[in-house]
Amino acid sequence: MSLYADLYEAKKTTAHDAVASIADRSNLILGMSAAMPPALMEAVASRAKQGWFTNLNVYYMHASEAATESLFVPELMHVIKPHPLFMSGHDRQLAKQGYAKGEEWVHFVPCLFHQAGRLLTESISPDCFVVTVSPMDKAGYFSLGTNPDYGATVVRKAKRIIVEVNENMPRTFGESLLHISDIDMIVENSPPLMETIIGGGGVEDEKIAHFIAERIPDGATLQMGIGAVPNSVMGQLESHKDLGLHSELFSPPMVELIKKGVLNGRRKTLMPYKHVYTLALGDRDMFDFMDDNPSIVGYPVAWVNNPSVIRKNENMISVNAAIEVDFTGQVNSESIGGHQFSGTGGQLDFVRGAYAAPGGKSFIALHSTAKKGTVSRITPDITGGAITDPRMDVQYVVTEYGVADMKGRSLQERAQALINIAHPDFREELSRDAHDKGMM
Repeated sequence: MSLYADLYEAKKTTAHDAVASIADRSNLILGMSAAMPPALMEAVASRAKQGWFTNLNVYYMHASEAATESLFVPELMHVIKPHPLFMSGHDRQLAKQGYAKGEEWVHFVPCLFHQAGRLLTESISPDCFVVTVSPMDKAGYFSLGTNPDYGATVVRKAKRIIVEVNENMPRTFGESLLHISDIDMIVENSPPLMETIIGGGGVEDEKIAHFIAERIPDGATLQMGIGAVPNSVMGQLESHKDLGLHSELFSPPMVELIKKGVLNGRRKTLMPYKHVYTLALGDRDMFDFMDDNPSIVGYPVAWVNNPSVIRKNENMISVNAAIEVDFTGQVNSESIGGHQFSGTGGQLDFVRGAYAAPGGKSFIALHSTAKKGTVSRITPDITGGAITDPRMDVQYVVTEYGVADMKGRSLQERAQALINIAHPDFREELSRDAHDKGMM
């Protein structure tokens, strides 16, 4: 650090002084999830409460608890305008509070994840980017750690960059480095990073995972989404050999497979022996495992999630969850009852990229029912209001009752295949619906 110590000290300041440079009526971009900087967000909130802003547009994905305890609070919604590209539970709660008052507090921006960097640097003006980074190394570099995602693109193009250095942020490799010469201001703050813990799967998750795991060959390259089903799938891969990773998400079950030698990247066709990710969600143990681990490499989501890149991985396997699937094979993974629940994220990126890969397979997994068995997730039509994956792109749909292959099937064949994996209590009703729609 000695070579850059003077420059570091010159740029170091308090959070309050750092955010004083953020102009009213500008666009503020936040790092995503664990990379959201608590001290800087609190300082922006403080200035908002003091009347420094009349309108501040804030762009981000997946708000953290720290964000909704400081910046995204009801009393600031008249001046702070949240624009999530992906809704977290915290965003949903804030939106619900706004609806109760007859107001729109959360302004969701639809976006394919691999396009997020471009959207945040071309479609809007990236006036200021604030993000949590790892401590500086002796060469003057900070690391984006858990979150290269859109951050690795925004840090190259934002007009102003303010970093919050956190000793708990892992130092990772790939294209996640940021040099001190490219930073405007530095703030130090080291609270524990946001942790995301996914509980164990139930009986349905294990059945779904079994159907998927038995279709994954040795030597495959994996992309796993977040949730009980992807975690359960990884729990059933311990007897597999030479698996690789090219995934939007890096998560704790992947650490276990790496430690056991199952996930080694030996047979990958793109970046062998490297575990490629763009976003990491997990716990302290996972962060420690990532720190200074040269096999784990983070790259911009514009590259990791680009279907033309994904397809270069032979035997690429994509596993993602859904809310509902209609008779034609259309998938809704992001809205419920017309309200935005999450976002498109990178699901469609990998659905397309995996199927385009030699030997690739794309799986959409969902329980057959919702609301304690009272609602079928296999439906005549999408009811949520959003189509995440078009019917032309979907390959395998999996419930606890089996697997339906959509490729090469007529509409009538698709409807029948999906009804066959619906919950038995709903199959007769769904058959009548399909008949009424001329699909049986």
